[in-house]
Amino acid sequence: MEIAKSKIVVTGGDGFLGTHVVEELRARGATDIVVPAFPSVDLREQAATRRLFESEKPDLVIHLAASVGGIGANQASPGTFFHDNMTMGLNLLEEARRAKTGKVVVAGTICAYPKFAPIPFREADLWNGYPEETNAPYGIAKKALLVMAQAYRQEFGCNFVMLFPVNLYGPRDNFDLQKSHVIPAMIRKFHEASVRGDAEAVLWGDGTPTREFLYVQDAARGFALAAERYDDPDPVNLGAGFEISMKELAEKIARLMSFQGKIRWDTSKPNGQPRRKLDTSRAKERFGFEAEIGFEEGLKRTIEWFRSNAKSA
Repeated sequence: MEIAKSKIVVTGGDGFLGTHVVEELRARGATDIVVPAFPSVDLREQAATRRLFESEKPDLVIHLAASVGGIGANQASPGTFFHDNMTMGLNLLEEARRAKTGKVVVAGTICAYPKFAPIPFREADLWNGYPEETNAPYGIAKKALLVMAQAYRQEFGCNFVMLFPVNLYGPRDNFDLQKSHVIPAMIRKFHEASVRGDAEAVLWGDGTPTREFLYVQDAARGFALAAERYDDPDPVNLGAGFEISMKELAEKIARLMSFQGKIRWDTSKPNGQPRRKLDTSRAKERFGFEAEIGFEEGLKRTIEWFRSNAKSA
């Protein structure tokens, strides 16, 4: 796929990952990029999705639109997360098939992996168990789209590709404590505790779970590389290849933000999946992707962006 010569639709292109993907595509020479505006284009409605494909006639679609959030949001809206992500994906892939779209790259999620998948998570492990309960509806909806993408490739010859990124972070993330993921939540909590002069900041869980994080600009580059170079049915992990505990993460962010208070863990709140770390070898082998931004550097950039945009963020 030649990015510079393609008509590209990026669903969710005005979101956290989406804005960075659009910037990456433009840096690679793309000039004809369409970002459907919600709610005027609601991918949960098949008619609206069909109108999008009929009017834009894209060569390439990068499907990032999602109903997504952290553990709290998943617990509060499991049915909504399943319905919205399943419906958007079903409509989009069917209308891409109908329109004979040249290629679709779909964003999956690490939440699709089994709760106790062996470390590091390999793509072959996706079906070896049930996802962690707090985000299973979201993860299963995304994993079902992998089945649909592969089935449509087999029956109709559709070039549908699916990537499974690890937890993302970076500038423009969602810092709403009701919906945010762990890094923006910690940054905001330390910031507000410092502003108020609190003696402590309260974080969810017990600090023992581990996570892997990928800087959002690296993730955007991964999606662009897959759009350019990858055309196979196999799912591909996108990650940075490291693992850090929540306790270590909190201490690192507190240090970078000069937070002097105590960190207290609220063990009445869920931990989520016990461990997360991806095997990222397939992405390197298939389309040459490796993470470039070091974790501490990425955290510094994220904190700096939040401090510069604290009111709006």
